[in-house]
Amino acid sequence: ESRPAPIPFKGFVMTMPMLRTRASPTPLCRATALAPATQRRSRSWKRRGSPLKATLKDLTSVVESQQFDRAMLEELFEVTKEMEKITEEKSDCKILSGRVMGTLFYEPSTRTRLSFETAMCRLGGKVVSTENAREFSSVAKGETLEDTIRTLEQYVDVIVLRHFQAGMAKVAAGAASVPLISAGDGPGQHPTQALLDIYTIQKEIGGIDDTSVALVGDLANGRTVRSLAYMLSKFERVKLYFVAPSVARIGQDIKDHLVESNCMWEEADDLASVAKKVDVLYQTRIQKERYGDRPEDYEKAQGKYIVDKKLMKMMKKDAIVMHPLPRVGEISPDVDSDPRAAYFRQAKNGLYIRMALLSVLLNS
Repeated sequence: ESRPAPIPFKGFVMTMPMLRTRASPTPLCRATALAPATQRRSRSWKRRGSPLKATLKDLTSVVESQQFDRAMLEELFEVTKEMEKITEEKSDCKILSGRVMGTLFYEPSTRTRLSFETAMCRLGGKVVSTENAREFSSVAKGETLEDTIRTLEQYVDVIVLRHFQAGMAKVAAGAASVPLISAGDGPGQHPTQALLDIYTIQKEIGGIDDTSVALVGDLANGRTVRSLAYMLSKFERVKLYFVAPSVARIGQDIKDHLVESNCMWEEADDLASVAKKVDVLYQTRIQKERYGDRPEDYEKAQGKYIVDKKLMKMMKKDAIVMHPLPRVGEISPDVDSDPRAAYFRQAKNGLYIRMALLSVLLNS
């Protein structure tokens, strides 16, 4: 059965420079000059300008989903579509030529770190990186995160940070005078994952309004589901189902936010009954690293909810299965061949979203 054609966003004006084809005599992308570090104004994680009508131009750093309203999302997605074209055409884009991105990861990462680094390279920029900052940076000598950020910004134009402690992305952005993007902070949030998740849902099923989404797995520790729940609440008539083991329920702060946002939600134990209803099943792994002093809770949660062929037969023909990855058994590999399995397409969208963010933050 063919999927419905995606509904394009309408009425938004691109804030990016015009992109040209490779055959054009003028450059594909136009980069603007970056002021010397000593001339840059101090940046914070907060948006500049009026809090009532923020646009992408007001974005200085990305640390949480609450920074984005619906208009900003739709504007960003228009830029993201242009980034897809650049990638698909293998264009020699130089929009960020001369810019350098520093990636500072205190926790392991494959997709997030490599997609950010690829995004910077695709746009003509360069990357300096430390993969295991807890062990191979001056933090091991006792340096504070703030001092690390203030030092790194002397060398780079944008910082991508993953930290093991919730809330540290805000702390780091507050210390930075260059844009900082959170690549996840412990069990806190992962805003760029939520952005690519929303973009994926839009592309796969044609829109966000009037959809039902099941968030499944480790909802207590999963930063991806927390950020996604915040972002989904910005759309109309969305209903969320929280399906989690008793030891991994979604936090009360998320529930309170959804109530304040008039977003419908429901907790459930039976994944099969929920799978029949939803348009999106968002599966997540049980995060063993968050259960260090509670191994018994991890054993209770691990393996409780599995997406397999049997479950897929219960789902709608036009529904999709998503996963932020990595998976560790919660989606059976034999599901991969089902066209509704969107998680690898989802991962690819991460490249486009991160290209768009870098373009906006460094070229606005």
